[in-house]
Amino acid sequence: MDLFGDYTLRLVAFGSAVLGATSGALGSFAYLRRQSLLGDAVSHAALPGIAIAFLLTGSKAPLVLMVGAGLAGWIGTLVVRAVVGRSRVPYDSALGIVLSVFFGVGLVLLTFIQKQPNAAQAGLDSFLFGQAASLLRQDVVTMTVLAAAALMILGLLWKEFKLLSFDPDFASSLGFPVQRLDGLLTLLLVVAIVIGLQTVGVVLMSAMIVAPAAAARQWSRRLLPMVLLAASIGIFSGVAGSVMSSIVPRLPTGPTIVLVLSAVVVGSLMLAPRRGLVWRFLRLGRLLRAPDLDPVLMHLYALSLQHASDPEHGHKIAVLRTMSPSGADVGTALEGLADRGLAQQTGDGLWAPTPIGRREAERVLDREAES
Repeated sequence: MDLFGDYTLRLVAFGSAVLGATSGALGSFAYLRRQSLLGDAVSHAALPGIAIAFLLTGSKAPLVLMVGAGLAGWIGTLVVRAVVGRSRVPYDSALGIVLSVFFGVGLVLLTFIQKQPNAAQAGLDSFLFGQAASLLRQDVVTMTVLAAAALMILGLLWKEFKLLSFDPDFASSLGFPVQRLDGLLTLLLVVAIVIGLQTVGVVLMSAMIVAPAAAARQWSRRLLPMVLLAASIGIFSGVAGSVMSSIVPRLPTGPTIVLVLSAVVVGSLMLAPRRGLVWRFLRLGRLLRAPDLDPVLMHLYALSLQHASDPEHGHKIAVLRTMSPSGADVGTALEGLADRGLAQQTGDGLWAPTPIGRREAERVLDREAES
């Protein structure tokens, strides 16, 4: 009832939902492109932009500070590209350098601002850890407009961004401007980070980029469902964290949102079908209750060792039957292994062990060696 009756809570929940939807959708592309640390670097690099924007304008208007944060974050990404392109410093090291240097400059500027003999700078330090309770109507309006623009561009260039994320070389061969698309996608990620700085702060913003995508990836193997699910997880975490922080006194909203999001990630890692730890445990438990399948699995594993460069190389059932005792129902055993995720068909009548099947075969061999 408070969500509908309390104006402040309704405003904070809506702003958090906007942040969750945007960071979840755009963070999915960063996650798939193995650029999760980029969100952490950009969020920390945005801090000096906030301070410089205030020093130049003397204004704490949300649009002014967001523009400053966005420019600083974008410059940070350009610095990373320059370091990687013009030196032998690896990508992750360049991100770490930019993160620490920009964040250090931002802290120095904030300290300088706090020592100024006026009260206009009050509240700027909230960008470190976020202060969602201080969101005003104009803040949420600005966040919504920027988020809508970013998501609209994502929808219009969906095919290009999808191709860029999975096969940039093929996209380049088709004539797509890969470098420009990469820069535009990075810019959209910067926008997603900037609109969340006041809510969760520069320290926790990277979790909003990575966690929804990581959770959604456990439940989906296709891009569109993954992006939609990541956005939904972000919305749920934002609203749930806002409501929980309003119920418990002195519970900060930003960290609470991240904690709810972390719980969703842990639940996804445990319970997601086909990828979750519980699913794998149940599948392996079913194998332990079906020891008659072990011989066929061991035969598949032995054959896969003959093709070390291609462990998923398939073999005919006839080969497996010659390795098994006469009268053994190899076909039924293979179907049982396939049901448990330990074997797979790689072609017409060809079978090979799955990665989980190979690990289980190694475990069986270790158990027999110990006994």
